Parts: sequence; C-alpha cells; structure tokens
Amino acid sequence: TIYLVLNPENRSMKLYHFLIIFGGLLLILAQIPSFHSLRHINLISLLLCLAYSTCAIAGSIYVGNSSNAPPKDYTIKGDPVDKVFSIFNAVAIIATTFGNGIIPEIQATLAPPVKGKMFKGLSICYTVVSVTFFGVAISGYWAFGNNAGGIIINNFMNESGNALLLERQFSDPKCPALSPRNVIPRLISRSLAVVFSVIVAATLPFFEDIIALVGALGFMPLDFMLPVLFYNLTFKPLKQGAILWLNITIFVVFSALAVIAVVTAV
Repeated sequence: TIYLVLNPENRSMKLYHFLIIFGGLLLILAQIPSFHSLRHINLISLLLCLAYSTCAIAGSIYVGNSSNAPPKDYTIKGDPVDKVFSIFNAVAIIATTFGNGIIPEIQATLAPPVKGKMFKGLSICYTVVSVTFFGVAISGYWAFGNNAGGIIINNFMNESGNALLLERQFSDPKCPALSPRNVIPRLISRSLAVVFSVIVAATLPFFEDIIALVGALGFMPLDFMLPVLFYNLTFKPLKQGAILWLNITIFVVFSALAVIAVVTAV
C-alpha cells in the first residue's frame, strides 16, 4: 500500500522490492545475540509459513477448479538432456528445502540425552516441511501443469503482472552478549552480510538456479555427505560390515549428485 501511494504510476511490485523489504527486516533480526532469543519470532515464522502454504494450496485448488483455469499440460518440457538436467536441478532445490545447516549447532547445545530429543524434533520438523512442501508442489503442478513457476506468487498473476566459524572472529564468548565488544562487531558484520545477500538476491534474475546451487554446494555436503563421513571416522565400523559400505555408498552417490547439480544450476 505504501509503495502504491508513493509510486502510483507503478501498479505492481517487482521481486527485488520484496527482497529489499525482507532484507531490511532480516537486518534487524540479525542483531539479536542468540537463537534462543528468536524462539518467539521462530514460532510466528512457523505459523506464517503454514498459513502461506495453506493459502498456496487453497489458491491452486481454487484456480484449478475455476472456469478460467489455465490449460493443463503435464508433459515435461525440453529434450532428453534438458529433462535429465532438470531432475538434478530439482534434487538440489529439494536439498535446500529440507536442509538445515543449524542442526549440528542445536544438537551441540542440547542437554543429554540428545538422541531422543533430536529424533523427536527432527520428526516433527520434517513432517511439517514434507506436508507443506509437497502439498504446494503437488497442488501447484495439478493446477498449472508444466507452466508452474518456481516463484509461487507469479503463478497467480496474469501476464500484465496485475557462517558460525566466521562469527567467532567477530565476537568474544567471554564477554556479555550485549557488551560493546560483541555488539559493535556483530552489528557491522551481520549488517554487511545481510546487505550483500539482499543485493545479490535482488539483482540476480535466475533466483531458482541460485537456490539449486546453494543446495548442491551447501546442503548436500552438510546433510548427506559429512554425517556419514564423520560417522566412519569416529566409530570406525568393521570393514566387512554393512554400515561402513552403506555410508560409503551414500557419500559417493551424493557427491556425484552434488557435482551434477552444480553443473545443471550453472
């Protein structure tokens, strides 16, 4: 509303406008000293994500059943090579969606017993993520077919458009979280990181490919490759045992997937 009042000649907002708004909010949240301080905001974010997914699913069902529903074509576009590349690109995007780089940090701060708590938490987490992610994906593809876009909101518009290790270098855990020693470096470093991320996201037109690239380079190694590697190095399972070779197989398969996904994203 504010944007339309200030710019009446522009009837629609662009993606980079929303990214800048999001970046401004993230710039404020980045100054909060700990994840525990964000628990209430995380709860609100969860409810908003569930509401957004529900609206997307309901909107897809409504559009798909309406008299003005777009023609549905469920064939996969492109030649065989493009189809194969699209598959690996999608795998990388899914890895980004289901990946959570903060899980090791959360597990390291839990009081024993850790295994049961993490299993319950991850079960709830991935149940919610699976329902929302696949609910939106299935309903959207049913409603729009192969014309479904990677950015959800664009599907409902017509053609007119009606790093933890680095953080330690800037903070001192021996000082209070709100001491000048920690506040000033955190304010500068996190603000620069958020501003840089928003500028990159707002200026790149191929946003979906960037998500796939992040999944291939970041979440695949962190969530699939490093855990099995560390397990073998830490517990040293028997060379003749199934666990060792299962972990090696997982490592090799996802290494290959990561390389292929990087190529398809680029």
